[in-house]
Amino acid sequence: MGIVLGPNRYGKAETRVVRVYRDGARHSLQDLNVSVALSGALDATHLTGDNSQVLPTDSQKNTVYAFARSHGIGSAEEFGLLLARHFVDSQPSITRARVGIEQYDWQRLGPHSFQRDGSATRTATVRYDGERAEVIAGVTGLVLLNATDSEFRGYVHDPYTTLPETGDRILATAVDATWRYADADAEPAVGTGAADGGWDGAYAAVRAALVAAFTGTYSRSLQQTLYAMGQRVLTERPDVVEVRLALPNKHHLLVDLSPFGLDNPNTVFVAADRPYGLIEGTVTRDDAPPPLGEW
Repeated sequence: MGIVLGPNRYGKAETRVVRVYRDGARHSLQDLNVSVALSGALDATHLTGDNSQVLPTDSQKNTVYAFARSHGIGSAEEFGLLLARHFVDSQPSITRARVGIEQYDWQRLGPHSFQRDGSATRTATVRYDGERAEVIAGVTGLVLLNATDSEFRGYVHDPYTTLPETGDRILATAVDATWRYADADAEPAVGTGAADGGWDGAYAAVRAALVAAFTGTYSRSLQQTLYAMGQRVLTERPDVVEVRLALPNKHHLLVDLSPFGLDNPNTVFVAADRPYGLIEGTVTRDDAPPPLGEW
């Protein structure tokens, strides 16, 4: 039985870069966390320690900083495409690049003052194999809650079931969503919820569609809500071919106030952080092109 080297990659993870644009008295900024992963003809460094085909991860970090200055950061997606294409096209030994970006938003307080927006984090993952590029945008930690219009009943009861059925419950989640664009080289179109086109406008439109579907769906299960959210995005955004969602069920449990002589008509709850249900799913077009895949 032989031993062989399997799939592998390497890169610089979590390079933090803040780019300030000093346009007169009114400044703006982009705040990113950039992770690069490269793969290709790299067997020798694993098998013999020959590093002649290895671009140091420190050089990858420096490229992020240099490109932030020389090219600027128009959007997370645009910056990711720029970096991924550079690493593959400039290094003969590198055949694939993956650039993952977290973008942290700031609220403007004045011409040059900002407050960090901690409600959610924008994400983008770019893959490039020398011929084809792929853009997957996303958002993590988008906390949403419906105080009513949610029920959960009619489920399987087995010997270990103690959960009571309910026709009126709080539905809360922290959305982790990613969506894949049909064409990384095409400028995203203007869509519902976006004032303009481009990657920023597309992100705003998809996020608005996710929120609108969550708030506007009478939910009989979080699974139903998940599908409604993905369906809404694909209906409104012809440039998106796939939506992946992970929705933790942030349970809000009714507090028993009877020991204190008080009723509780669905008004006082304890927010439990764990354990929690986790609902995951993909909503896709039946003619969606295959993804470049994980590597």
